[in-house]
Amino acid sequence: MTELNQTILGIDIGSSTINAIIAEIRDEIPHVIGAGQHKSQGIKKGAIVNIELASRAIRAAINDAKRVAGVNCNKAIVSISGSASGSNSYIKSYNSIGIINNNNGEIGIKEINRAMQTALYNATIQPDFDVLHALPYKFKVDNQDLIDDPMGMVGQRLEVFVHIICAQKGSLNNLRKAVKMAGVEVANIVLSGYASAIAVLQDDEKEQGVACIDMGGSTCNLVIHLGNSIQYNDCLPVGSQNITNDLSMILGTTLAAAEEIKLKHGSLRHEQIADGIIEMPTSGDEGTTTTAKTEVVYNIIHARTEETLMFLAKFLEKSGLKERLGAGVVLTGGMVKLDGIRELASAVFANMPVRIANPHPISGFFESQRDSSFATVVGLILYGSGHFTNYEYASEKQLLVKMAKFNNEDGTIPNPVQDIADLDPNNKPEQEATGKVGARKTKAVVQKPKQNLWQRFWQWLTQLF
Repeated sequence: MTELNQTILGIDIGSSTINAIIAEIRDEIPHVIGAGQHKSQGIKKGAIVNIELASRAIRAAINDAKRVAGVNCNKAIVSISGSASGSNSYIKSYNSIGIINNNNGEIGIKEINRAMQTALYNATIQPDFDVLHALPYKFKVDNQDLIDDPMGMVGQRLEVFVHIICAQKGSLNNLRKAVKMAGVEVANIVLSGYASAIAVLQDDEKEQGVACIDMGGSTCNLVIHLGNSIQYNDCLPVGSQNITNDLSMILGTTLAAAEEIKLKHGSLRHEQIADGIIEMPTSGDEGTTTTAKTEVVYNIIHARTEETLMFLAKFLEKSGLKERLGAGVVLTGGMVKLDGIRELASAVFANMPVRIANPHPISGFFESQRDSSFATVVGLILYGSGHFTNYEYASEKQLLVKMAKFNNEDGTIPNPVQDIADLDPNNKPEQEATGKVGARKTKAVVQKPKQNLWQRFWQWLTQLF
């Protein structure tokens, strides 16, 4: 039977704060019934550096949400942040193409699945990385280009262009272990920038092309959405916590006092800065105080924020997609609460349209929680209720299918859906595969016939021509 109502737990594991939300999905519409929040521990720059401390903080946030909701959740959809760009990054991205011949005439889920698996097979994914998301952003049927959805079309040749996001196996395993130690299993892991984009972007912005930047405590996660899907993602390991660190170091005060100064005097509008003196405790010298001019505080905050935005502007240039961003840039996350950041970002991004975004409203959320710092966790709940990209491979080796036409009486997908693990030549012949339609789940057993070397070569050759 189709499960129309279910309960979802979303956990945003940030470097500053861990947010947990429990929501009931009623006919694919989420309704928040519990929320919890706890200060992050054992997490730096989006990575778990102490599993014991991280699991305690995660457990505390989950328990708060459970206490309010009055229900128990055994599985969770969890966020993972990006990391520094370059060779040491634990999040990597690839673009790949899958091409198959279609002898059946009409294209169905089986053919789309084959094409996506071919794209994954063709991608040069490093052996110590696992697929987090495989997102098709364009299809081509025969000579017809720019197909949004090939389902039901007739053609002899199907091509799929896929953006693949991978995460280091060690980072994923540490995340799963920390969540398991907190008392729940991981149902899916979602890139935080992707979740935030789900939570804040409008459909017309996606069609025009838009960059969504989640500016958090220790990282700024950027994704570029063009049409059907994400086509680029990157991460800057800098966030609002760096402003606090700058204030603490330059002013010679404690981190707690620096954070309070940032929240109270964190304006980027110079005309609103009144001449004055701020008194604060001296770092490392209990009982003594020091002072600083408000002008100095403004300069510190402005310099760090401007530098952060300039790095993000370079990411847009590096993507090669900047000229296609008709909807400009959408900023979300806790750092965008700085007064005047939209005007500064507009200047840094060469007068591109800039919008400050709060997450889409969800029933049951308190007014105080409807701000930009909750974008990722709201996105996780929406992801779990079916707001993902069409035909997406997810972290737990599932094919997610966002299609109303799959509303069979029993909620099943018409054709068997293969597991990503089928691409592994060392796996067992019999696999269990999972497909999802919105909040609906179905399982099918896929038999993988054994092939000799000549058969595999012939199959590869027929996919090319």
